[in-house]
Amino acid sequence: MAQLSDDCFAFGGPMRSIDETAALIAAKLDAVEGTERVPLALADGRVLAADMTAPLPLPPFTNSAVDGYALRGEDLPRGTDTSLAIAGRLQAGMAPGVPMASGQTLRIFTGAPMPEGADTVFMQEDVRLDDAGRVIFPPGLKRGANVRPAGEDIAMGETVLQAGHLMRPQDVALAAALGFAEVELRRRLRVAVFSTGDEIVAPGQARGPAQLFDSNRFMLMAMLARLGCETTDLGILADDSAVIADRLSEAASAHDLILTSGGVSTGEADCVRAAVERIGSLVFWRVAIKPGRPVAMGVIRGIPLIGLPGNPVASFITFAHIARPAILVLAGARTQPAIHIPVRAAFSYRKKQGRREYVRVSLRPTDDGGFQAVKFPREGAGLLSSLVATDGIVELGEQTTRVEPGQTVRFLAYSNVI
Repeated sequence: MAQLSDDCFAFGGPMRSIDETAALIAAKLDAVEGTERVPLALADGRVLAADMTAPLPLPPFTNSAVDGYALRGEDLPRGTDTSLAIAGRLQAGMAPGVPMASGQTLRIFTGAPMPEGADTVFMQEDVRLDDAGRVIFPPGLKRGANVRPAGEDIAMGETVLQAGHLMRPQDVALAAALGFAEVELRRRLRVAVFSTGDEIVAPGQARGPAQLFDSNRFMLMAMLARLGCETTDLGILADDSAVIADRLSEAASAHDLILTSGGVSTGEADCVRAAVERIGSLVFWRVAIKPGRPVAMGVIRGIPLIGLPGNPVASFITFAHIARPAILVLAGARTQPAIHIPVRAAFSYRKKQGRREYVRVSLRPTDDGGFQAVKFPREGAGLLSSLVATDGIVELGEQTTRVEPGQTVRFLAYSNVI
């Protein structure tokens, strides 16, 4: 488990910026220890523990890129058609056999190894057969055409993936093509998740007239699963700081991170902050972000805790920009900056200086081939429909105070932040 000393963070009351928060997380959190050999089919979403080096070139042998006819470069037609006799047939998976003789051609199929001496392939639709069964080749093709040289994609000994890489389906495909049946991965991050509040109940349970079904816990566990985490669902805790403190203490003994939702604001019933201060230390509890200002980070028995807001949209946004970076650091993953796409605003907006805001938008194509961002018609950090019905968020920096239609803004797709 990741171990942090209780005084490793200097607590300050003022709101931190997103950049300050990210820098603090990167500087103070360390990757958990431990690796494991995992079957390749289970590697997606996991973090690579060591550099992956190619044990063979890709492709491992020179082969045909098309269905057609292989021939020697010196037999290519020059200025007029050339006819060659067919010496045989070579399909994918077959050994190349005897070397290609001068004045011959070989029927060959995509992926089949090039016979010794042959270095060019004509596509089958570019040639014709005469009455004697010879192949008629037209002039104009360059030597080496339609051939995939050995090592064209990957050279033997090349580092193809670096330690800390978050595995994706295309990375799994590359590892498989190199012959890896297993890969060395960082062990899964163990994350305890719970929600707080007397006002919420779990789906499937009886709901009181003044209660809501808990959605945050399920959303957070789904996002954690996409990051390869092993989650423990601790359910819903009542608004009692003593009870919460006991459960936090128990969770810290068996997990690398504790993730909570609700109870981190300044109200009398917001008990998570009080519980953290009772058994650990508080790092920060306010970040200059909207939606989502009340975000807490603390340390309990050397284990980090991140407390997200109770409003669903605020919880989603703060997970993406605060919890996710922390999880990647703890998991040993190399972090990459989010990709912002410039689009034109199709809305007006006013905001306060000094905080970063995220506006939920849908993308619509424009007549000139670009895209415009259409703002969700309603405000509110509790509107789950605003996340479902939009494509992503427009990020407005701390110095921005207004947006007008036609102005270029920075768009982040949801797929890029979760």
